[in-house]
Amino acid sequence: MAAKRKISLVLADVDGTLVTEDKVLTQRAQRAVEALQEAGIRFAITSGRPPRGMAMLFEALNIDTPIAGFNGGLFVERNLTILEEKTVPADVARQAIDLIRRQGLDAWVYRGNDWLITTIDAPHVAREAWTVKFEPQVVTDVTANLQQVTKIVGVSDDYGRVQQCEAAAQAAFGTRASATRSQPYYLDVTNKNANKGAVVEYLVQHLGVPAEEIATIGDQQNDVLMFERSGLSIAMGNASDEVKARASAVTDSYNDEGFAKAMEHFVLTTAA
Repeated sequence: MAAKRKISLVLADVDGTLVTEDKVLTQRAQRAVEALQEAGIRFAITSGRPPRGMAMLFEALNIDTPIAGFNGGLFVERNLTILEEKTVPADVARQAIDLIRRQGLDAWVYRGNDWLITTIDAPHVAREAWTVKFEPQVVTDVTANLQQVTKIVGVSDDYGRVQQCEAAAQAAFGTRASATRSQPYYLDVTNKNANKGAVVEYLVQHLGVPAEEIATIGDQQNDVLMFERSGLSIAMGNASDEVKARASAVTDSYNDEGFAKAMEHFVLTTAA
């Protein structure tokens, strides 16, 4: 049996982790969160999604912690009241869009509660709208107003191209912006301090929970930063080998109740 440890908070990624490939929150996952809360362990979520796109989870999971959307670019309360917002400087946003387009990716812009696109039938638009439960706004030019931009997304079904764009963006922006893949087909460009490692630090500060008492669980490269800042890190079975190697434990995939199993086997049975 794994050694006992004190876990006071679980921070979970959403897509690829908490929900299935079909974006479904299973009953077993919901029961696992209920069991955490009954054991006195708080539960929080973070995602590249806008907070509005996670609202369907708030009541189902009885969330009472700050919700971190846009990979930590926007923290809100359950009623969507903004607690903290980190935006992308306008010049960086423009450069990011230019770079994304040069690399052959489609560009989306998130500003406030608006999701801006230029082509309604572009890859992943319909799927994303179904997932987040709201529609994008189609505009002629996403660069027309780049004030208060929270996230820019590069989109392509050519995963190798998305990976190359990630490397190019990281080289181009350095410490001026965060550029990481939230899915194999999405490159997220956010404020330099908007990343999932910073989400852990925010929760430590605002909830008074020591980092060593936080368990994190995720599946993508952008989850590694929160792995590095938490006492227990769990990679999903559908994660890449690179991500799995950076976690302290590995669970089953999101289509085989990996989240619920992780809570049952690594958190609830080993918590002090």
